[in-house]
Amino acid sequence: MNEQTLQTTIYIGLNDADTGVQKFDTEKYLSILKNVCRNYQVAFSLHQINGGYFHEDGRYTEENSLALLLMGVPQETVMEIAKDLCAFFHQESVMVTSSPCAVVFVQERLEAGEE
Repeated sequence: MNEQTLQTTIYIGLNDADTGVQKFDTEKYLSILKNVCRNYQVAFSLHQINGGYFHEDGRYTEENSLALLLMGVPQETVMEIAKDLCAFFHQESVMVTSSPCAVVFVQERLEAGEE
């Protein structure tokens, strides 16, 4: 059965807002992100990505980023998580995208001897 839910992704860059460089190993940022999700009691998926963007003054920056995927989390909670991550990771901003999606859980098991 298809179930409609809201899929939200929070994109968090790892370069420090003041210095423009990544201060800590990515593993430290991952640990913080996982603790935030645990504290908010939300299930999540996580992707490590690399991206680039232009600043308002025209400078171009590439950086390591984390994409935190949340399914069915209330938008108020998403925004609280986004604000926490923005502060903890010392970012100028984080990007939040949302879209409705269909969710289907597929279950299948092999019977003994079918392997």
